[in-house]
Amino acid sequence: QVQLVESGGGLVQAGGSLRLSCAASGRTFRNYAMAWFRQAPGKERDFAAVINWSGTSTRYADSVKGRFTISKDNAKNTVYLQMNSLKPEDTAVYYCAAARSPYTSGSNSQSEYNIWGQGTQVTVSS
Repeated sequence: QVQLVESGGGLVQAGGSLRLSCAASGRTFRNYAMAWFRQAPGKERDFAAVINWSGTSTRYADSVKGRFTISKDNAKNTVYLQMNSLKPEDTAVYYCAAARSPYTSGSNSQSEYNIWGQGTQVTVSS
């Protein structure tokens, strides 16, 4: 069974840091773009960050640029999201997702991804 499992969420004060992990199992995601999306309370799920299949290119939502860093460790079949200088508006459930097709650069469109994790809660207090 192919699945993604997120971990690393929690409660942190504004200005703090967290590192989210997304462990893949059931198949390798070495050749797939991976992304993080997030859904704040009462809002739709939005794009946060994406890394291309080779791990050589990344893109971020304007709201997190300069504070978040996405990376992937192919040997561990794991994707990370390092979140620094957290703000209360970063409070959300964070989801990782794997691209539908291999060897792509990834995008901010949810339709490009067909495998999703269950999400991990991040709460930033002011």
